[in-house]
Amino acid sequence: MTRYPFPKIDLHLHLDGSLLPATMVELAAAQGVPLPADTPEGYLEYVREATGCGSVNRYLEVFEHPVAVMQDAGSITRITRELIELLASQGVAAAEIRMAPQLHTRRGLTQAEVTQAVLEGRRQGLAACPDIKIGILLCMMCIGPEAVNHAANAETVEVAGRYLGQGVVGLDLAGAEGFDPLSAFAPLFYRAAELGIPFTCHAGDSQGPETVRDAMDFGARRIGHGHHIYDDPALVQRAIREGVTIEVCPTSNIQCRTQPSYALHPAKKLLDMGLAVTINTDNMTFAGVGLEDEYDHCIGEMGFVPEDLIRMNMNSVRASFLPQADKEELLRRLEACL
Repeated sequence: MTRYPFPKIDLHLHLDGSLLPATMVELAAAQGVPLPADTPEGYLEYVREATGCGSVNRYLEVFEHPVAVMQDAGSITRITRELIELLASQGVAAAEIRMAPQLHTRRGLTQAEVTQAVLEGRRQGLAACPDIKIGILLCMMCIGPEAVNHAANAETVEVAGRYLGQGVVGLDLAGAEGFDPLSAFAPLFYRAAELGIPFTCHAGDSQGPETVRDAMDFGARRIGHGHHIYDDPALVQRAIREGVTIEVCPTSNIQCRTQPSYALHPAKKLLDMGLAVTINTDNMTFAGVGLEDEYDHCIGEMGFVPEDLIRMNMNSVRASFLPQADKEELLRRLEACL
């Protein structure tokens, strides 16, 4: 029985950070990928220890194992399908699953083939779970100075444009913050705008509000994480005026020490100021949470009330890149719950 009987939307959900532990162990054994543990329970124990490290960049190292087993189309399709089935079993009404095609080309797949494999997993997942809405976001990556992987990022933009409307709904820039000013990536987002591709962008997580400003300056109206915007009240007011939505992932923020605790997280204050705040899981396996677990933290430790959760899900629907008809349906369902 759900503890939160209203439509739940996860806008910020990484495919490789949400791989089922049993699948991780099975695929690693079949592909000869060494793991720090050979059972799902042991692997989860390793993940819990590693993700409590207190560093975003150290946290990102944990992705190496799932990325290593996601280098063939069959595995990528399976992992996508299984995540959709898991979300549906949790009563999630809609989700946007994000992944970086360039990370899955080590064994010869092209970014387009990686995307096709994800879309096949989406097709299979929706065939089994027709009541859930799923969009795919393709991530560009910040892995160092912008020039390091500019060609791969530029290819991701073009691939997103090619598959837009076929299950791909938008773009993102993920990875480590702080190597270069976020503004260095602006030309990639300008190209996305030329192609009519909606986009979000990771910013304001391990770095300060200046990265949120950079993302807003090149046109982002959704910000992945974004909670450090609270440190610049004038920027908060600009974001409210411009209709910016932030994709808060509470447990991930605590694990990475980008906020000191649930109680001190500014998400509730930002919502009360009028900013469009949403609640998301980021990496379900690594964080060890589903949306209802995050809602428990919201109610029990972060100062939210149940009506806030419904309104934040309405924020999620409005900011989503899902088709308009799907958005209208979800909004009607959420309004009925108020």
